Amino acid sequence: MYKVVLLRHGESTWNKKGLFTGWTDVDLTKKGEAEARLAGQVLKERGFVFDIAYTSYLRRAQRTLRLALQEMKTKNLPVIKDWRLNERHYGNLQGLNKLEMVEKFGEKQVLLWRRSYDIPPPKISKDNLYNKSNDSRYQGIIVPETESLKDVVVRVKVLWLHDIAPRIKKGERLLITASGNSLRAIVKYLDQLSPSKIAAVNIPTGIPLVYELDDKLHPIKSYYLADKKVLQEAISSVKNQTVVKK
Repeated sequence: MYKVVLLRHGESTWNKKGLFTGWTDVDLTKKGEAEARLAGQVLKERGFVFDIAYTSYLRRAQRTLRLALQEMKTKNLPVIKDWRLNERHYGNLQGLNKLEMVEKFGEKQVLLWRRSYDIPPPKISKDNLYNKSNDSRYQGIIVPETESLKDVVVRVKVLWLHDIAPRIKKGERLLITASGNSLRAIVKYLDQLSPSKIAAVNIPTGIPLVYELDDKLHPIKSYYLADKKVLQEAISSVKNQTVVKK
């Protein structure tokens, strides 16, 4: 049996503000830092040890990983940074407030942009402040103008099949720290979820998700390392980001 741990970054500054973030490189809040440290403490208490870690090009994921590893007293762990673990690109929605978009376009439309499988938001304009097409970190990469979850699954699946899976089969113990939608892409692939079922999956910030896999890397079971009440509150917080309070 193999194990791999998925960890969504802690609360970011734009999570707190309720903004569509995507590829915008924002930092963690104090709460996000605390979530990252707690994740590391829990992993240490549960006896997890890692041989290598994966993360995205985004600061919020990298800092979450670094803080978690500090709490685990893990030093000199090899870390692979890969753009394919970046958050879903939210196109021209990046930088905009989610609730304001609900008021402008309606809850149904915004829910489609957030949770539909193959409907991307409007493409990002060239003059958009958050357009990363000329970012030096992405030299040689075709930066998307927008993405659906289906697009994210395609890029994450390539990374999984050609890099991550072979390492797991060699017995390497992996921690993957990334964003909500890139991790949802992994969950969809591993659990073979339909588009409608993955739409209902909400991954909370800062709570480790463990997958136990068989010899063919098919899931035996998966579980979060958190108290049931804490987990449900964290999931509800993600789910209700665009629910207008009455």
